[in-house]
Amino acid sequence: MSAAALEGVVVADFSRVLAGPYATMMLADFGAEVIKIERPGTGDDTRQWGPPYDSTGVATYFNSVNRNKRSVALDLGSTEGREQARELIRRADIVVENFRPGTMEKLGLGYDDVRAIRPDVIYCSITGFGHGGGAALPGYDLLVQAVGGLMSVTGTEPGDPTKAGVALVDVLAGMHALSGILVALAHRDRTGEGQRVDTNLFSVLLSSMVNQASGYLGAGVVPGIMGNRHPSITPYQTFDTADRPIAIAVGNDKQFRAFAAVIGSPELADDPRFSTNPQRVGHRDVLCPLIEAALKAKGADHWYHELTAVGVPAGPINDLSEAFAFAEELGIEAVVQMPDGPTPQVANPITLSATPVTYRNSPPPLS
Repeated sequence: MSAAALEGVVVADFSRVLAGPYATMMLADFGAEVIKIERPGTGDDTRQWGPPYDSTGVATYFNSVNRNKRSVALDLGSTEGREQARELIRRADIVVENFRPGTMEKLGLGYDDVRAIRPDVIYCSITGFGHGGGAALPGYDLLVQAVGGLMSVTGTEPGDPTKAGVALVDVLAGMHALSGILVALAHRDRTGEGQRVDTNLFSVLLSSMVNQASGYLGAGVVPGIMGNRHPSITPYQTFDTADRPIAIAVGNDKQFRAFAAVIGSPELADDPRFSTNPQRVGHRDVLCPLIEAALKAKGADHWYHELTAVGVPAGPINDLSEAFAFAEELGIEAVVQMPDGPTPQVANPITLSATPVTYRNSPPPLS
Protein backbone atom coordinates (compact mmCIF):
# COMPACT_ATOMS: atom_id res chain seq x y z
CA MET A 1 0.00 0.00 0.00
CA SER A 2 1.22 3.50 -0.81
CA ALA A 3 1.96 6.03 1.89
CA ALA A 4 -0.95 8.16 3.02
CA ALA A 5 -1.61 11.09 0.68
CA LEU A 6 -0.50 13.73 3.21
CA GLU A 7 2.12 11.72 5.06
CA GLY A 8 4.91 14.03 6.20
CA VAL A 9 2.68 17.12 6.21
CA VAL A 10 2.54 18.82 9.62
CA VAL A 11 -0.44 20.92 10.72
CA ALA A 12 -0.41 23.34 13.65
CA ASP A 13 -4.10 23.48 14.50
CA PHE A 14 -5.13 26.49 16.58
CA SER A 15 -8.81 26.06 15.69
CA ARG A 16 -11.59 24.96 17.97
CA VAL A 17 -15.28 24.00 18.04
CA LEU A 18 -16.33 22.77 14.56
CA ALA A 19 -15.37 24.40 11.24
CA GLY A 20 -11.61 24.37 11.77
CA PRO A 21 -11.43 21.02 13.58
CA TYR A 22 -13.52 19.42 10.83
CA ALA A 23 -11.04 20.61 8.20
CA THR A 24 -8.01 19.50 10.21
CA MET A 25 -9.55 16.09 10.98
CA MET A 26 -9.91 15.57 7.22
CA LEU A 27 -6.23 16.48 6.78
CA ALA A 28 -5.37 14.04 9.56
CA ASP A 29 -7.44 11.27 7.98
CA PHE A 30 -5.37 11.68 4.81
CA GLY A 31 -2.19 11.17 6.82
CA ALA A 32 -1.14 14.63 8.00
CA GLU A 33 0.32 15.01 11.49
CA VAL A 34 -2.12 17.36 13.21
CA ILE A 35 -1.05 19.01 16.46
CA LYS A 36 -4.09 20.44 18.19
CA ILE A 37 -3.20 23.44 20.37
CA GLU A 38 -5.61 23.79 23.30
CA ARG A 39 -6.07 25.92 26.38
CA PRO A 40 -4.58 24.36 29.52
CA GLY A 41 -7.16 22.95 31.89
CA THR A 42 -10.24 23.27 29.67
CA GLY A 43 -9.15 22.62 26.11
CA ASP A 44 -11.49 22.93 23.15
CA ASP A 45 -14.93 24.28 24.07
CA THR A 46 -16.58 21.14 22.73
CA ARG A 47 -14.94 18.99 25.41
CA GLN A 48 -17.66 20.43 27.67
CA TRP A 49 -20.48 20.29 25.12
CA GLY A 50 -22.48 17.41 26.52
CA PRO A 51 -24.53 15.38 27.04
CA PRO A 52 -24.32 13.04 25.29
CA TYR A 53 -21.05 11.46 26.37
CA ASP A 54 -19.46 8.24 25.16
CA SER A 55 -18.77 5.24 27.38
CA THR A 56 -15.48 6.78 28.52
CA GLY A 57 -17.13 10.06 29.57
CA VAL A 58 -15.93 12.15 26.61
CA ALA A 59 -18.39 14.55 24.96
CA THR A 60 -19.45 13.00 21.68
CA TYR A 61 -19.46 16.46 20.07
CA PHE A 62 -15.68 16.68 20.62
CA ASN A 63 -15.28 13.14 19.31
CA SER A 64 -16.96 14.01 16.03
CA VAL A 65 -14.14 16.19 14.64
CA ASN A 66 -10.91 15.40 16.49
CA ARG A 67 -9.66 11.91 15.67
CA ASN A 68 -6.12 11.28 14.40
CA LYS A 69 -4.78 14.36 16.22
CA ARG A 70 -2.32 14.99 19.03
CA SER A 71 -3.24 17.51 21.73
CA VAL A 72 -0.78 20.03 23.14
CA ALA A 73 -1.91 22.42 25.88
CA LEU A 74 -0.38 25.88 25.50
CA ASP A 75 -1.17 29.10 27.32
CA LEU A 76 -1.04 31.55 24.43
CA GLY A 77 -1.51 34.38 26.89
CA SER A 78 1.96 33.75 28.28
CA THR A 79 5.33 34.51 26.73
CA GLU A 80 6.40 30.91 27.24
CA GLY A 81 3.26 29.55 25.60
CA ARG A 82 3.64 31.78 22.56
CA GLU A 83 7.28 30.78 22.18
CA GLN A 84 6.27 27.11 22.33
CA ALA A 85 3.67 27.82 19.66
CA ARG A 86 6.36 29.37 17.45
CA GLU A 87 8.51 26.28 17.87
CA LEU A 88 5.63 24.13 16.66
CA ILE A 89 5.07 26.48 13.73
CA ARG A 90 8.72 26.19 12.64
CA ARG A 91 8.08 22.61 11.55
CA ALA A 92 4.48 23.13 10.37
CA ASP A 93 3.54 23.12 6.72
CA ILE A 94 0.03 24.34 7.51
CA VAL A 95 -1.38 26.59 10.23
CA VAL A 96 -5.14 26.68 10.80
CA GLU A 97 -6.92 29.13 13.08
CA ASN A 98 -10.49 30.34 13.59
CA PHE A 99 -10.12 33.02 16.24
CA ARG A 100 -11.90 36.34 15.89
CA PRO A 101 -10.00 38.52 13.37
CA GLY A 102 -7.01 40.25 14.93
CA THR A 103 -6.56 37.77 17.79
CA MET A 104 -3.64 35.86 16.28
CA GLU A 105 -1.98 39.14 15.29
CA LYS A 106 -2.18 40.38 18.88
CA LEU A 107 -0.51 37.14 19.98
CA GLY A 108 2.29 37.65 17.46
CA LEU A 109 1.05 34.60 15.54
CA GLY A 110 -0.62 36.28 12.56
CA TYR A 111 0.20 35.40 8.97
CA ASP A 112 3.08 37.87 8.62
CA ASP A 113 4.56 36.69 11.93
CA VAL A 114 4.27 33.04 10.97
CA ARG A 115 5.63 33.62 7.47
CA ALA A 116 8.73 35.14 9.03
CA ILE A 117 9.24 31.85 10.86
CA ARG A 118 8.21 29.53 8.02
CA PRO A 119 8.29 31.38 4.65
CA ASP A 120 6.47 28.65 2.69
CA VAL A 121 3.70 28.19 5.24
CA ILE A 122 0.08 27.74 4.23
CA TYR A 123 -1.90 29.78 6.74
CA CYS A 124 -5.65 29.21 6.82
CA SER A 125 -7.98 31.58 8.67
CA ILE A 126 -11.67 30.77 9.13
CA THR A 127 -13.80 33.66 10.37
CA GLY A 128 -17.50 34.28 10.83
CA PHE A 129 -17.89 37.38 8.67
CA GLY A 130 -14.49 38.18 7.18
CA HIS A 131 -11.86 40.71 8.15
CA GLY A 132 -13.73 43.91 7.20
CA GLY A 133 -16.89 45.38 8.65
CA GLY A 134 -17.99 42.03 10.07
CA ALA A 135 -14.75 41.32 11.92
CA ALA A 136 -16.30 42.04 15.32
CA LEU A 137 -19.33 39.81 14.77
CA PRO A 138 -19.27 36.43 16.53
CA GLY A 139 -19.09 33.53 14.08
CA TYR A 140 -21.76 31.21 15.42
CA ASP A 141 -23.50 28.85 13.01
CA LEU A 142 -27.01 29.77 14.17
CA LEU A 143 -26.31 33.48 13.65
CA VAL A 144 -24.94 32.89 10.16
CA GLN A 145 -27.91 30.71 9.21
CA ALA A 146 -30.16 33.56 10.33
CA VAL A 147 -28.50 36.54 8.67
CA GLY A 148 -27.25 34.59 5.64
CA GLY A 149 -30.71 33.67 4.37
CA LEU A 150 -30.76 29.92 5.07
CA MET A 151 -33.42 30.16 7.76
CA SER A 152 -35.55 32.33 5.49
CA VAL A 153 -36.05 29.35 3.16
CA THR A 154 -36.14 26.63 5.84
CA GLY A 155 -39.19 25.76 7.92
CA THR A 156 -42.63 24.24 7.72
CA GLU A 157 -44.48 27.35 6.61
CA PRO A 158 -44.06 31.11 6.06
CA GLY A 159 -43.41 32.92 9.32
CA ASP A 160 -41.73 29.89 10.91
CA PRO A 161 -38.01 30.13 9.99
CA THR A 162 -36.03 27.13 11.17
CA LYS A 163 -32.35 26.31 11.40
CA ALA A 164 -30.88 23.14 9.94
CA GLY A 165 -30.71 20.28 12.42
CA VAL A 166 -26.90 20.34 12.51
CA ALA A 167 -24.35 23.15 12.33
CA LEU A 168 -24.36 22.84 8.56
CA VAL A 169 -22.60 26.14 7.80
CA ASP A 170 -19.68 25.20 10.05
CA VAL A 171 -19.28 21.89 8.21
CA LEU A 172 -19.48 23.61 4.81
CA ALA A 173 -16.92 26.17 5.94
CA GLY A 174 -14.63 23.37 7.09
CA MET A 175 -14.88 21.71 3.69
CA HIS A 176 -14.18 25.00 1.89
CA ALA A 177 -11.17 25.56 4.14
CA LEU A 178 -9.94 22.06 3.32
CA SER A 179 -10.33 22.75 -0.40
CA GLY A 180 -8.37 25.99 -0.12
CA ILE A 181 -5.60 24.32 1.86
CA LEU A 182 -5.24 21.48 -0.64
CA VAL A 183 -5.18 23.93 -3.56
CA ALA A 184 -2.48 25.93 -1.76
CA LEU A 185 -0.51 22.73 -1.15
CA ALA A 186 -0.66 21.90 -4.86
CA HIS A 187 0.58 25.42 -5.67
CA ARG A 188 3.43 25.08 -3.17
CA ASP A 189 4.43 21.70 -4.57
CA ARG A 190 4.72 23.33 -7.99
CA THR A 191 6.34 26.64 -7.02
CA GLY A 192 7.67 26.34 -3.47
CA GLU A 193 5.51 29.32 -2.50
CA GLY A 194 3.21 29.36 0.53
CA GLN A 195 0.19 31.60 0.87
CA ARG A 196 -2.68 32.70 3.03
CA VAL A 197 -6.07 30.97 2.72
CA ASP A 198 -9.12 32.85 3.98
CA THR A 199 -12.73 31.79 4.17
CA ASN A 200 -15.68 32.85 6.29
CA LEU A 201 -18.95 31.27 7.28
CA PHE A 202 -21.08 34.03 5.78
CA SER A 203 -19.52 33.84 2.31
CA VAL A 204 -19.61 30.06 2.41
CA LEU A 205 -23.33 30.10 3.13
CA LEU A 206 -24.11 32.57 0.36
CA SER A 207 -22.16 30.39 -2.09
CA SER A 208 -23.90 27.27 -0.78
CA MET A 209 -27.34 28.75 -1.41
CA VAL A 210 -26.61 27.88 -5.08
CA ASN A 211 -29.86 27.93 -7.08
CA GLN A 212 -31.67 30.07 -4.49
CA ALA A 213 -28.93 32.70 -4.59
CA SER A 214 -28.75 32.50 -8.38
CA GLY A 215 -32.51 32.97 -8.64
CA TYR A 216 -32.19 36.22 -6.71
CA LEU A 217 -29.13 37.52 -8.56
CA GLY A 218 -30.31 36.48 -12.02
CA ALA A 219 -34.05 37.00 -11.81
CA GLY A 220 -34.67 39.14 -8.73
CA VAL A 221 -36.60 36.35 -7.03
CA VAL A 222 -36.41 36.45 -3.23
CA PRO A 223 -37.30 32.90 -2.16
CA GLY A 224 -39.35 32.12 0.91
CA ILE A 225 -40.20 29.16 3.09
CA MET A 226 -41.76 26.29 1.16
CA GLY A 227 -41.52 23.54 3.76
CA ASN A 228 -40.17 20.41 2.10
CA ARG A 229 -41.22 21.50 -1.38
CA HIS A 230 -38.81 22.50 -4.14
CA PRO A 231 -39.26 25.91 -5.80
CA SER A 232 -38.63 24.57 -9.32
CA ILE A 233 -39.59 20.86 -9.31
CA THR A 234 -42.83 19.01 -8.50
CA PRO A 235 -43.39 16.51 -6.94
CA TYR A 236 -40.16 16.94 -5.03
CA GLN A 237 -41.09 16.92 -1.34
CA THR A 238 -42.34 14.75 1.50
CA PHE A 239 -45.77 13.17 1.65
CA ASP A 240 -47.68 11.32 4.35
CA THR A 241 -48.29 7.63 3.79
CA ALA A 242 -50.26 5.03 5.76
CA ASP A 243 -47.59 4.94 8.47
CA ARG A 244 -44.80 7.56 8.15
CA PRO A 245 -43.69 10.25 5.71
CA ILE A 246 -41.79 9.52 2.53
CA ALA A 247 -39.62 11.75 0.35
CA ILE A 248 -40.46 11.76 -3.35
CA ALA A 249 -37.94 13.34 -5.76
CA VAL A 250 -39.40 13.23 -9.26
CA GLY A 251 -36.84 14.96 -11.46
CA ASN A 252 -38.31 14.69 -14.95
CA ASP A 253 -41.46 13.89 -16.93
CA LYS A 254 -40.48 10.27 -17.59
CA GLN A 255 -40.12 9.67 -13.87
CA PHE A 256 -43.47 11.33 -13.24
CA ARG A 257 -45.21 8.98 -15.67
CA ALA A 258 -43.69 5.97 -13.92
CA PHE A 259 -44.57 7.47 -10.53
CA ALA A 260 -48.20 8.05 -11.50
CA ALA A 261 -48.52 4.45 -12.72
CA VAL A 262 -47.07 2.96 -9.51
CA ILE A 263 -49.39 4.92 -7.21
CA GLY A 264 -52.40 3.80 -9.24
CA SER A 265 -53.12 7.14 -10.90
CA PRO A 266 -51.67 6.87 -14.44
CA GLU A 267 -54.12 9.48 -15.72
CA LEU A 268 -52.16 12.19 -13.89
CA ALA A 269 -49.35 11.96 -16.43
CA ASP A 270 -51.74 12.75 -19.30
CA ASP A 271 -53.51 15.60 -17.54
CA PRO A 272 -52.34 18.81 -19.28
CA ARG A 273 -52.01 20.47 -15.87
CA PHE A 274 -49.37 17.91 -14.84
CA SER A 275 -47.80 16.54 -18.03
CA THR A 276 -44.67 18.70 -17.82
CA ASN A 277 -42.66 19.90 -14.87
CA PRO A 278 -43.45 23.62 -15.35
CA GLN A 279 -47.15 22.71 -15.44
CA ARG A 280 -46.81 20.60 -12.31
CA VAL A 281 -45.04 23.45 -10.50
CA GLY A 282 -47.81 25.83 -11.54
CA HIS A 283 -50.54 23.45 -10.35
CA ARG A 284 -48.80 21.88 -7.37
CA ASP A 285 -51.62 22.90 -4.99
CA VAL A 286 -53.98 20.73 -7.04
CA LEU A 287 -51.56 17.88 -7.74
CA CYS A 288 -50.04 17.27 -4.33
CA PRO A 289 -53.31 16.48 -2.48
CA LEU A 290 -54.11 13.92 -5.20
CA ILE A 291 -50.68 12.31 -4.73
CA GLU A 292 -50.96 12.22 -0.96
CA ALA A 293 -54.41 10.62 -1.11
CA ALA A 294 -52.98 7.83 -3.25
CA LEU A 295 -49.89 7.35 -1.07
CA LYS A 296 -51.95 6.96 2.10
CA ALA A 297 -53.17 3.60 0.84
CA LYS A 298 -49.84 1.96 1.74
CA GLY A 299 -46.87 2.46 4.06
CA ALA A 300 -43.61 4.25 3.29
CA ASP A 301 -41.52 1.09 2.94
CA HIS A 302 -43.97 -0.31 0.39
CA TRP A 303 -43.77 2.83 -1.75
CA TYR A 304 -39.99 2.98 -1.39
CA HIS A 305 -39.56 -0.51 -2.85
CA GLU A 306 -42.18 -0.08 -5.57
CA LEU A 307 -40.95 3.31 -6.73
CA THR A 308 -37.26 2.44 -6.55
CA ALA A 309 -37.94 -0.61 -8.72
CA VAL A 310 -39.08 1.63 -11.58
CA GLY A 311 -36.37 4.27 -11.16
CA VAL A 312 -38.33 6.88 -9.23
CA PRO A 313 -36.25 8.44 -6.41
CA ALA A 314 -38.03 7.89 -3.10
CA GLY A 315 -37.19 7.07 0.49
CA PRO A 316 -38.72 7.01 3.97
CA ILE A 317 -37.78 9.65 6.54
CA ASN A 318 -35.23 7.73 8.60
CA ASP A 319 -33.90 8.63 12.01
CA LEU A 320 -30.14 8.28 12.53
CA SER A 321 -30.41 4.72 13.77
CA GLU A 322 -32.33 3.77 10.65
CA ALA A 323 -29.93 5.76 8.47
CA PHE A 324 -26.89 3.84 9.72
CA ALA A 325 -28.79 0.57 9.33
CA PHE A 326 -29.66 1.57 5.76
CA ALA A 327 -25.99 2.31 5.03
CA GLU A 328 -25.09 -1.18 6.24
CA GLU A 329 -27.84 -2.66 4.08
CA LEU A 330 -26.38 -0.88 1.06
CA GLY A 331 -22.85 -2.07 1.81
CA ILE A 332 -21.64 1.44 2.64
CA GLU A 333 -19.02 1.35 5.40
CA ALA A 334 -20.25 4.39 7.32
CA VAL A 335 -18.86 3.42 10.73
CA VAL A 336 -15.26 2.75 11.75
CA GLN A 337 -13.96 1.34 15.01
CA MET A 338 -10.88 3.19 16.19
CA PRO A 339 -7.94 0.91 17.02
CA ASP A 340 -7.25 2.45 20.42
CA GLY A 341 -10.68 2.98 21.93
CA PRO A 342 -14.21 1.65 22.34
CA THR A 343 -16.06 4.54 20.70
CA PRO A 344 -16.95 4.11 17.01
CA GLN A 345 -16.63 7.01 14.57
CA VAL A 346 -18.38 8.08 11.40
CA ALA A 347 -16.14 7.02 8.53
CA ASN A 348 -14.53 9.57 6.25
CA PRO A 349 -16.82 9.75 3.18
CA ILE A 350 -13.94 10.07 0.68
CA THR A 351 -12.48 6.86 -0.76
CA LEU A 352 -9.07 6.97 -2.43
CA SER A 353 -7.93 3.92 -4.38
CA ALA A 354 -4.17 4.44 -3.99
CA THR A 355 -3.86 6.43 -0.75
CA PRO A 356 -6.86 5.56 1.44
CA VAL A 357 -7.65 7.38 4.65
CA THR A 358 -6.26 5.95 7.86
CA TYR A 359 -7.74 5.75 11.33
CA ARG A 360 -4.82 5.84 13.72
CA ASN A 361 -6.03 7.17 17.04
CA SER A 362 -9.15 8.32 18.84
CA PRO A 363 -9.74 12.00 19.68
CA PRO A 364 -6.92 12.84 22.10
CA PRO A 365 -7.16 13.56 25.81
CA LEU A 366 -6.09 17.05 26.83
CA SER A 367 -2.36 16.90 27.41
